[in-house]
Amino acid sequence: MRSRRLVWQLFPSLLGITLMALLAMSWYFSRELREFYYAQAAIDLTARARLVAQQVAADFDASAAQLDALSKRLGEAAAARLTLIRASGEVVGDSRENPARMENHADRPEVLTALSGTAGIAVRFSQTLQKDMLYVAAPVPGAAGVVRAALPLTAIDAPLRRMQGRLAVAGLVVALATALLSLALGRRLSRPLEEMRRGAERFAEGHLEQHLSVGGSEEVGALAEAMNRMAGQLDERLRVVLRQRNEQEAVLTSMVEGVLAVDSDERILRLNRAAGHLLGLAPQEVQGRPLQEVLRKADLQRFIARALASGEPVEGDIVLPEPGGRFLQAHGTPLRGAQGQEIGALVVLNDITRLRRLENVRRDFVANVSHELKTPITAIKGSAETLLDGAMDEPDAARRFVEIIAKQSDRLNAIINDLLVLSRIEQEGEGLPLEVGPLFPVLEAARQACQHSARAKELRIDLDAPRDLRARMNSPLLEQALVNLLANAINYSEFAGHIVLAGLRDGDRVKIRVRDRGCGIEKKHLPRLFERFYRVDKARSRKLGGTGLGLAIVKHIVQAHGGTVTVESTPGQGSVFTIDLPSAGSVIRDP
Repeated sequence: MRSRRLVWQLFPSLLGITLMALLAMSWYFSRELREFYYAQAAIDLTARARLVAQQVAADFDASAAQLDALSKRLGEAAAARLTLIRASGEVVGDSRENPARMENHADRPEVLTALSGTAGIAVRFSQTLQKDMLYVAAPVPGAAGVVRAALPLTAIDAPLRRMQGRLAVAGLVVALATALLSLALGRRLSRPLEEMRRGAERFAEGHLEQHLSVGGSEEVGALAEAMNRMAGQLDERLRVVLRQRNEQEAVLTSMVEGVLAVDSDERILRLNRAAGHLLGLAPQEVQGRPLQEVLRKADLQRFIARALASGEPVEGDIVLPEPGGRFLQAHGTPLRGAQGQEIGALVVLNDITRLRRLENVRRDFVANVSHELKTPITAIKGSAETLLDGAMDEPDAARRFVEIIAKQSDRLNAIINDLLVLSRIEQEGEGLPLEVGPLFPVLEAARQACQHSARAKELRIDLDAPRDLRARMNSPLLEQALVNLLANAINYSEFAGHIVLAGLRDGDRVKIRVRDRGCGIEKKHLPRLFERFYRVDKARSRKLGGTGLGLAIVKHIVQAHGGTVTVESTPGQGSVFTIDLPSAGSVIRDP
């Protein structure tokens, strides 16, 4: 049922109480007024009856006709009905009726009382006049008879009704005034409570700084003060809660580990930004939703189910089905409430994909370097054993095997030198000294360094770069990177080919391109081309004397310069290696 406002609850009650009081007072006053009127009328009639009794006392022994005439004359003068009755009850005179037709009145109570010597009073219906009458009978002094005076009640009720009508009008006026006063009083009583309600709504909306005005009655003022104190305490507690929540949110948001909290029904309670990034979820959209509805990763679902069921910390590795795979290390602990009861599980996810890939790279590197070193060592050992077995006594054979030993030693030395260069570049990293200078001399020096190898294959190396081109660089290392790229282009170009070394400005960047018209590289090899010891054609690469580290050295040198190196290639049409470096005025970011 819809509740009503306080003013409409107070107003009917106050008005009803007032009307009930008015009705009770009106009833009591009307009753008392009626009794007063009847008493006054009785007193008046008694006086009239006694007066007439004095007048008829001397003539009461006269004939009935004389007494009847006398009663009619006195009744007209007394303005009342007068009846003369003998002690026997015989009516000998009446001012309104013929006494002969009237019955004996000896049994009338007022007559009986009057015959006993005192005035008798009675109210009853008159059979003669067919109306209610007030009768007063008085004894006739010195005679055996009674004089009765009577008035119809209508004569008494008429002024009484007029008085009651006036009372009713006055009551209506009083009731209307009371209604207005009750309404005003109800509004006055409800207005402070209405202010309290609006203040409570403001508090509920968070506007706790707007205090309620303290006024009105003592109780209302005390309530307002209590609500103001409550608002102040709530404001302070909310500030503490908000500060703690913001701190927790900042901590969770800043964590690189993914944090996922679920309840006992596997509904997501909380998901920080790192976990959303790892799992491909939007934290604001999945909160409160079932885990199975938003997460389609079976390994993680099984781990969360195990964390919920175990009741103890659990650990495990999770592989997400993504391109290339994503490896996560998961730690699950029971999530407990304020009273220590288990309400779910908290899962912390660490992305170890990079570590796994580094482990794979390290494993591949160890395997590759072992294989690369084993080849020249095996050749050297085989040649040495052959010499020891008697080949030294054959000059031609001895020379051939010694040449093999020298060649493989040079190759072994080249591999070790490249590994040392690569290690030195990685160690220097951000501390590599860079200076702003012209780029053209570096390009020219790299071209000159490769001219001998190019002439051996009848290759032409063209240099296309503006002389005012400048960059922030380490000249010796950048020259080495360009030499490696040119050597790679020479090795994989056909005889009498053409190689272009170009430098140009592209916005706030400087780009260096090495283009050849060689055999080209298949697309599947391009992503791994700059890995250590990665070879597209292993047999041809070893035959050309490559160590498998040249392009890896180029990549690390360019990264130390704050740049990138990319390759575009089409089998049968050649390749284009592009070094992208910051210009002289650019800010170099950490690689």
